[in-house]
Amino acid sequence: MIFAFLKGDDMQTESVTTPFGRRPMTLALVKRQLASADIKPGKTADKWKVFRDASEARALLGIQDRALAVLDALLTFYPESELSQDKAMIVFPSNAQLSVRAHGITGTTLRRHLAALVEAGLISRKDSANGKRYARKDRQGGIEDAYGFDLAPLLARAGELALMAQDVADRRAHYRRVKETLSICRRDVRKLISAAIEEGAPGDWESVEAIYIALVGRIPRTPTIGDLEATLDEMQLLRLEVLNRLDLQEDSEKTDTNDVRFERHIQNSNTESIRELEPRSESEQGAKPSEIDERRREPQKAFPLGFVLKACPEVGNYGPGGAVGSWRDLMAAAVVVRSMLGVSPSAYQDACGVMGPENAAVAVACMLERAGHINSAGGYLRDLTAKARRGEFSLGPMLMASLRSHGEELKHG
Repeated sequence: MIFAFLKGDDMQTESVTTPFGRRPMTLALVKRQLASADIKPGKTADKWKVFRDASEARALLGIQDRALAVLDALLTFYPESELSQDKAMIVFPSNAQLSVRAHGITGTTLRRHLAALVEAGLISRKDSANGKRYARKDRQGGIEDAYGFDLAPLLARAGELALMAQDVADRRAHYRRVKETLSICRRDVRKLISAAIEEGAPGDWESVEAIYIALVGRIPRTPTIGDLEATLDEMQLLRLEVLNRLDLQEDSEKTDTNDVRFERHIQNSNTESIRELEPRSESEQGAKPSEIDERRREPQKAFPLGFVLKACPEVGNYGPGGAVGSWRDLMAAAVVVRSMLGVSPSAYQDACGVMGPENAAVAVACMLERAGHINSAGGYLRDLTAKARRGEFSLGPMLMASLRSHGEELKHG
């Protein structure tokens, strides 16, 4: 069988010739053909389903659209709808017939893309002694032996191609979600900065705006997923910084005008007081329902990173390099943990949108500490998100419970 793969003048020319000269035969091609010959008995696959998977995975396979058109033409010469290990999967059209079914592709281009399909491991060649493609029939008119293109690699790799297609689809969906999230974040930051400047809020907003403009200017015309994720991380941090500046200013104004009765929590990264962990516990007592509802609609504030890691040490194992040293590391670790716990990307994205990316990461870190007691991590996170949307959820109790479970005592600042 290997000799059939290597010999044949016409076939050999198609298999090794490129626009840049002759392509040497590789061991990888021989190994792929041997793997195609070792298909499990009874295995079948819908040929058009396999073709669609190969089309989705074309970038990973390293083939072009014209090569797919040639593969489509080859499949039309296979009479059955299913590729089956029990039947011969060799088609033997002439170049002229293939050219017609591949929408008039020229002979040189046809040979180049046939070679690309062989190199990608999607088809192989079974060559005759004279290099021609034909079928030998028995006395009953059935095909006894055939020489041409073997479609067995498609059947052998059907499962692999399906996984590759799913991977491509997942990457495309992830790219779209990150791009949409970045667009929304950019819009929010732009509106916040513009509002602060127009209303004359104290602060060096021109410098903040310059940082925003520089950040947007670094986005390439055709960004990769890495470009988008890096920019999104920085944009989210910038949004958090702008919100913190505006929130601290608002807290200061309300404290000055409303006296002690409307005392509010202002988070200080240098303290770990009970009131920081329970920002509504005392100030809501005696307040009007409208005042409580207004405060519940405020976005939660991230707790100090050191405190989070003390309460949730397990998440550190999933950070870049096996450690968490920054909020960005924690958010990266949360994505890994989210997948490990079986939380869907949409559920986590919804949590990020409601709680904020930092707090969503903290929630996932807390869930990791209690993973053995949670039946459905995805449903649990969606429930927390729904409560946070209604203003009925605080991360404080979760962190305190996790801290107590590790035998730590919360110190008053």
